[in-house]
Amino acid sequence: MDFRLKELRKKKNISQLKLAMDLNMNQNTISRYENLEREADYETLVKFADYFDVSLDYLLGRTEDK
Repeated sequence: MDFRLKELRKKKNISQLKLAMDLNMNQNTISRYENLEREADYETLVKFADYFDVSLDYLLGRTEDK
């Protein structure tokens, strides 16, 4: 899977801590998602997609269309 969370976060120049605070999550959890040590559930994936204004397919690397 080509999970684009880290790429999207860096393009927006947002730290893991800022993203975690904005989404009411733990920074450690964000790190684990980015490093593919943990898989996000559907609700969390939707939060990420909404936050970065991209589709779930784009977030998951299934398309190049945001």
